[in-house]
Amino acid sequence: MNTTIAEERHPLQPFLPLHAQLLMLGSFPPPQKRWSMNFFYPNLQNDMWRIFGLIFKADKLAFVDVEEKRFKQQPIEALLLEKGIALYDTATAVRRLQGNASDKFLEVTEPTDVVALLRALPQCRAVAVTGQKATDTLRQTLSVEEPAVGSFRPFSLDGRSMRFYRMPSSSRAYPMKLEKKAEAYRYMFCDLGMLDE
Repeated sequence: MNTTIAEERHPLQPFLPLHAQLLMLGSFPPPQKRWSMNFFYPNLQNDMWRIFGLIFKADKLAFVDVEEKRFKQQPIEALLLEKGIALYDTATAVRRLQGNASDKFLEVTEPTDVVALLRALPQCRAVAVTGQKATDTLRQTLSVEEPAVGSFRPFSLDGRSMRFYRMPSSSRAYPMKLEKKAEAYRYMFCDLGMLDE
């Protein structure tokens, strides 16, 4: 563990609609200089909200203010509330070994208590992680096998049957076309009955 690099605490509170059926977990937000809004997946180069735009609005730019070069936070939050999607990250504190947003150079110093988050969401039926670092961190908390990208493994928490989805990273560093990523997420939302098809 590298103690010469300052520890960074998570700058956001968990987004936890009480009726959420799905908890989506990334690794950790990028440095704030890369933020285009004060919410999750804030880097304009990250494609999460374009994926959501394709799936829920049939328009990858539905949640992008192209002119202002930022995401549209209020419509994003409204959609998450409507669909029952909670958001946070698998790390509550990290050290950035290279000072950038790359998961490869994140050292998790305090994993998030995901079990506590799930216990605060009594209707939640699934957890989705959005990348390898998030997958590895979460698997240290939950004893569940790693699913293949785009699929899930069942697990149980306090007698509740749940699903652990391993989704493609929304980072552009992950080598998959936006439309293919959206297909994987669409499958998950359909699987959970959260998308009218």
